[in-house]
Amino acid sequence: MNNPTNETIVAICYDFDKTLSPRDMQEYALIPRLGYTAGDFWAMANRFHTELAMDKICAMMFALYSESKAKGFPITADGLRAGGKDIELYRGLDTWFGDINVYGASIGLRVEHYIISAGLKEMIEGTAIAKNFKYIYASSYHYDAGGEAVWPKQLVNDIMKTQILYRINKGCLPENDERVNSVMPRSERRVRFENLIYIGDSETDIPCMSVTQEKGGFAIGVYNPDDKDQGKVLSLLWDKRIDFFAPADYTKGGDLYKIVKKCLARIHAEAELEQITLSQKF
Repeated sequence: MNNPTNETIVAICYDFDKTLSPRDMQEYALIPRLGYTAGDFWAMANRFHTELAMDKICAMMFALYSESKAKGFPITADGLRAGGKDIELYRGLDTWFGDINVYGASIGLRVEHYIISAGLKEMIEGTAIAKNFKYIYASSYHYDAGGEAVWPKQLVNDIMKTQILYRINKGCLPENDERVNSVMPRSERRVRFENLIYIGDSETDIPCMSVTQEKGGFAIGVYNPDDKDQGKVLSLLWDKRIDFFAPADYTKGGDLYKIVKKCLARIHAEAELEQITLSQKF
């Protein structure tokens, strides 16, 4: 058994760009260092995607790699982590994880937090909130003996994100753990899908949102609280891709906090009802 104590574990999974941060992470340090505007850089990456039939995330990683090399700023893990310190985060994230964990514990839940992002892993590791995540899934490079990026090591695109949900569900967290594809009884899965909450912002999160909902978990859409553009999350709601939406304001007592609290309370109630059912059968 992955959970021998039989306690209820809840996994809250987050996209990163525009979910925890207002912009794509590369726009804070990497792209300006290369001398590009965000618009020009993404146009170049999109050309690679279109003209070379390249995966969008591969195109982003290749554009960063080739331009960094050409400009004399080779990509390194330490450099990416340093750039992560410049990433702006939404309000309330400095206390969000502690607040949610405390509430979960008060009703008998162990809450864990995970990142599932197409962005760059080392940049996320450089943020002030990195320590709050049990595991960070994101795209990353392999580095040579001198510390320079030489090849993509992990690629996290829209579809790969769904496999990561199964990693969390089965407790097969490392990216090279092949057990993720093995048959595993529901009783042995570490985090049931019903106990999973996915938070994202756009159509790139749809595969994860759909799997989460279909398996009985909760999908929540967020939008920038400053520009108040609800267009994307409303489309997700109308298409039944999400259960709820809220501004990406993580302060205690805010709309998102209230929604997640109610999701946790429902998970707790379902776990208690299951225990009653089991006790009455034996």
